[in-house]
This record gives sequence, structure tokens and C-alpha cells, in this order.
Amino acid sequence: MSKELEFLSRHVASGKLNRRDFLGRAAALGVGAAFANTMLADAAKAAGPVKGGTLKAGLQGGESSNVLDPALNLSQVNFSFGKCWGELLVELKPDGSLEQRIAEEIGSSPDAKTWTMKIRKDIEFHDGKTVKPEDVVATLERHSDAKSKSAALGILQGIETMKVDGDNVVIGLKDANADFPYLMADYHLVIQPNGGKDDPNAGISAGPYKVTINEPGVRYGGEKFKNYWQGDKLGHADQVLILVINDATARTAALQSGQVNMINRVEPKIVDLVKRISGVTIQNVSGRGFYPFNMFCDTAPFDNNDLRMALKLAMDREEMLQTILRGYGSVGNDFPINEAYPLFPADIEQRKFDPEKAAELYKKSGHSGSILLRTSDVAFPGAVDAAQLYQQSCAKAGITIQVEREPGDGYWSEVWNKKPFSLSYWGGRATQDQMYSTAYVSSADWNDTRWKRPEFDKMVIAARGELDEDKRKKMYHDIAMVMRDEGGLIVPFFNQYIDASGKGVEGWVNNPAQEMCGGYALAMCWLAA
Repeated sequence: MSKELEFLSRHVASGKLNRRDFLGRAAALGVGAAFANTMLADAAKAAGPVKGGTLKAGLQGGESSNVLDPALNLSQVNFSFGKCWGELLVELKPDGSLEQRIAEEIGSSPDAKTWTMKIRKDIEFHDGKTVKPEDVVATLERHSDAKSKSAALGILQGIETMKVDGDNVVIGLKDANADFPYLMADYHLVIQPNGGKDDPNAGISAGPYKVTINEPGVRYGGEKFKNYWQGDKLGHADQVLILVINDATARTAALQSGQVNMINRVEPKIVDLVKRISGVTIQNVSGRGFYPFNMFCDTAPFDNNDLRMALKLAMDREEMLQTILRGYGSVGNDFPINEAYPLFPADIEQRKFDPEKAAELYKKSGHSGSILLRTSDVAFPGAVDAAQLYQQSCAKAGITIQVEREPGDGYWSEVWNKKPFSLSYWGGRATQDQMYSTAYVSSADWNDTRWKRPEFDKMVIAARGELDEDKRKKMYHDIAMVMRDEGGLIVPFFNQYIDASGKGVEGWVNNPAQEMCGGYALAMCWLAA
């Protein structure tokens, strides 16, 4: 019986037999549906990727104001679509190591101040042009220019010189940086013709799909790029389609009905219900992402550290973790690093809910009246409930929080990084230096707490150039303590990424770096039936 079913399951995987007939035959042989489906899944994996068809995703995190310019990637839809059409110098693999992409080799001088990247030959852009080292230099130049508003500006500030040397790009740094190759994995640094200086919104790079649909806030689509440099390694479907579905209930319904094959941002409170949907698989993984409450350190009343500390101590992190994330995460400690990062400072005392101390510091700050906190459903799963729960814990310290629920469309362009107290999310970065440099050094365009301290910048730069691991770990401990005790960041918890795939979806590989297989779900997966 098992040999017969194994034979038939291989026929399903190859398309010679449909799933319904296989399940009927299995039932006739007395085999349960669960076991039969497991056999089909194993056969599909053994058979390898199935080519063709259209793979569809329903994603939260799209707005009508979105553009294709990688420098301005703000949310999940552009992030995932960018992984379909864009190509990077290097990419971060699930195990935390680097995969060479456009950069075939990367090497450095002994002092880690001069880095040489050998650029692969014969990689083709979607417009038919060949990727050249000059395109790489132009890309880095554009993202290093403050006028570009690039979110990668902060991590590129250490570059002093860039030049082309034959097939190589040679980068000279102001200070040593042992992590430099990891910075090149930043998802904003998509290599474009002439660096995107001519038209950054053209959606042209060297990824597995060419842009065919660009309807901001509605849908995005791509067709398989026939001259993709990695051949069939990525991009198994003929076409990919992203539907912007910001409403969580609508997203789940779209997956259940088969309108889409995968979704992001499954709310923790409904995970158990989604697990019961036939053919649906919950894809969850712990990583470096966190859901912060951001305070502008340069804007009253948050320019007072007594007030900031009062608001930190008024956060009941354990209650927040269990109520909002249902345990799908871990408590935070008001700095943006957790145990997923190398050199994590594990000896820092965990901050606890202390309403009495919060009340004392709040009184010392001299502030009176309510404090406005802005939130939205798109900030993170359960963000509105999180704001209201925080409102209740603050009340125990005599602090009045006014919660303003903002519409999803426009939240990332009009509220986040614009208003002085709001909820947000961060996907984390490859290294501690990259996280601090992207969001917390004074020059970072995405400094969403307005934390601008020259002495802090010097600490980050010094740690970046320290090659002795023990010394570097101590330096990151000190950086974390300053951020924890003086910064404008409240981190109640680090989240798990919770996505879901539908019937017949194969090839999914969870990546702790980001949601949706590190953004590559549409490029990595295929439909087995």
C-alpha cells in the first residue's frame, strides 16, 4: 500500500495526477487525510520546484503614497516587492551568514578600512544593460547623499572614498569597520542602472522578476525575468502578484478562499483559528524585529529624561507580551538589540513595571495633563490594543495617555517619524552596528526618536572599528545602557514573524532576519498543486 501511494504521490508532484484523485485512492486504502497530505508534501519537496503559474500574496503595509525607489522603502509591501525585482550586492542567509550576489568576492585590508568588492560579470539589468562596477558606485553615491532621503544614509556615513578598479569597487572608510560587508545587505541598497540617479522609481534592477504592475496602495506585479543571472534558483512562478490588504480579517479571508497563496502579519490572537483552516500552514520564526513606542527626544515633553524614564517604567512588559503577542515573542529592555545578535549584552538588568517609581519621576518632570500617543492597525499586529493596554498601566502611575487611532493609509508617511509619540516596528538588522547606525546615530535619516548625541555617535563608531571581540562586546554593553537609560525608545517586546501559506505552497524557508522568508517568499516558493 505505501509503495503504491508513494508512486501516486510522485505523479501528483509531477502534475500527472490531481490531488483529489490521490486522496480518494488513499481513502480507499484506509489511509487518513493527514498522512496522505504529508506524503504529498514530501513528494513535492523531493520533486523540486514546480515551474509556472501565478503566485499571489496578500500583504499588510502598503499605502497610496508608496514609490518604487528603494531608498524610500518604508513598509512591508515595498520590502517584499523589492526582493522580487531588486538585486543586492550580498544577502543575509537564514543562518546569519552572507550570500554573495552581485558582489562575487569581498575582501579587506588588515585594518578593515579598505574594502574591495569584485563585481560579477554578465549580470543583466531588466532593461538589457549589463551591471557594471560603475552602477554599484553610483548606487552607493546616491544613497550616501542626504538629498536622496535614503534610509541607508546612516550606515553609509563611514564611507570616505569610492572608486572603480577594473572589475572591482574599492571602498575607503573613515574608520575601521569589521561589519562592512553586512551593511551591503541592507534592503534599500538595490543596485540600479547608474545607481537610480536617472529614475529611481523605474523599478529596474537585476532580480528574478520584472515590474509589470505598479499601483501604489492597491497591487504590484512582476513577470519572470528570462535572463535572470541565477537561472531557476529563484523565481519559479511565471508571474507574481501582491495585493495590498491592510485589514487583518480581509487578509485571512483572502488566504482561506484561495484569492492569495500567502499572507503576512497574522495576528497572534487568531493564530490558533488560522491553524484550523484546511491547507493553511502558520509560518512563524523568532528574530530581531521589535515593536517600539517612539518618543522624540528633542520635543517637549519628551525632551525631559525624567518623563521618558517615567513612561518606560509605566510599561508592563510581561502583560503586554502575553496579552498582545500571546507569547509569540520576548520582553524588550528599551534598547534595540536582543539575544539574536552576536555580542548581545545579556548581563543588563531587565527593566520591570514600577508604577510607584514612574509616578515619582513623572512628578519630578514637572509635566501635567495628558500625553498624546498615536497608533494604527498597520503599525504592528495588535498595535491599537497595545496602546490601550499601555494607557491602563500608565494610569496606575498617575499618567494620563490619550490614544489617537490613525488611519492605515498615510501612517508611515504622515505619522511615523513625524509625530513625537507613536507606535512603530523595526525588522532588525544584520549586526548591532547596522541597527544603531540606521536608526540612532545623529545623521540617520530614520532616527525616529530624534536621539542626536555626538558622544553616543562616537561610541558607535569606536565599537564599529574595534576588532577585539571581548572589547567590542563591552562597548556594545555601554552603548545599550546609554540607550536604555537616556534614549527615546520604549521596547516592550521583540516579536516573532507570523506569516501563513496556503494550500499547495512549497519551498518556504523561514528567515529570522525578516518576515516572508526574508522578503523572498514570492521568489522562493512555488505551487505544487
